[in-house]
Amino acid sequence: MSSSSSWGVSPPVRTEILNPISNRFFAPSRINFQPRSKCEMINRRGFALKGIVASGLSVMGSSLTSEPVQGVERLPFKPDGYNFWTWRGRKIHYVVQGEGFPIVLIHGFGASAFHWRYNIPELAKNYKVYAVDLLGFGWSEKAIIEYDAMIWRDQVVDFLKEIVKEPTVLVGNSLGGFTALVAAVGLPEQVVGLALLNSAGQFGDAKAKTTESEETFLQKFVLKPLKEVFQRVVLQILFWQAKQPTRIESVLKNVYINTSNVDDYLVESIKMPADDPNAGEVYYRLMTRFMLNQTDYTLDSFLSKLTCPLLLLWGDLDPWVGPAKANRIKEFYPNTTLVNLKAGHCPHDEVPELANKALVDWLSTIATKASSLQTV
Repeated sequence: MSSSSSWGVSPPVRTEILNPISNRFFAPSRINFQPRSKCEMINRRGFALKGIVASGLSVMGSSLTSEPVQGVERLPFKPDGYNFWTWRGRKIHYVVQGEGFPIVLIHGFGASAFHWRYNIPELAKNYKVYAVDLLGFGWSEKAIIEYDAMIWRDQVVDFLKEIVKEPTVLVGNSLGGFTALVAAVGLPEQVVGLALLNSAGQFGDAKAKTTESEETFLQKFVLKPLKEVFQRVVLQILFWQAKQPTRIESVLKNVYINTSNVDDYLVESIKMPADDPNAGEVYYRLMTRFMLNQTDYTLDSFLSKLTCPLLLLWGDLDPWVGPAKANRIKEFYPNTTLVNLKAGHCPHDEVPELANKALVDWLSTIATKASSLQTV
């Protein structure tokens, strides 16, 4: 059975979607139950370029003295991190809290486990909650490797096998959503539910034709090296700019519709990983080898192999991944529950009260089914 629900905003929300360097204004609105508005979609490359700047910055916070959301417990910020696991000789950071049925939270591009600051304590009241930093992000090692979606799939699958060790629900935002989907397909016997929050990933283009031609001597030994040098110089400049406080604040306000949670905690949780000596090289490799070459892995190719219930918890006002994508996923994969929130790209941190409630309501049905299967 598929189902859907919607939490809306009463007055129309005025948006100006500009490029990542400029500002975009969202008129604040109160929450009620009116139908959702439409959100403009952008092309794949635009999403990759804007997402890497804005999502990458959305993990850098401001002052840790900022007050948490009223009535919502917040995960304490620890500059040295929480727990570490060695995977393939690399240091992987994770947080674990609570007892009961396990949930694994996976952050988006440039973020970390701390981006689940308002979700971990609330979910841990009834579940055992893990939040893991993907390799190259957060407090995990900034490994100098060739990054690929399958690297993070393998990391999450091994985390489930070695650390969690029992039936689990995966929850992912943005890049973490696509990683969660791929991992769920890779370990169907252990993943019993999947929740995607404004997930990255694109549907395949059936009309697209891929033609590979042999490189000429000029292309291989002159033009290609020059292109790589140019890319490295430009991306080094972009990365340096992305770490500046004024740019951080500007981009964060593009990501969140309600900017009240754009605080010092959020800024610091991204600024610290970005100061790692290897962070710039990781950024370069992600931009040149991963973010701009995503056609090898499509949403439909993995959704067609998915076997567990799916929750789509979607911020309808996301300027990069609008509600049309959620509707298309639900149409493609009928065993889907769709919950629409009036929020931007990171609904779990922007409207944590609503996101937590939706997750808990859905998780109660998944955990009950999983427990009954274990006792049979």
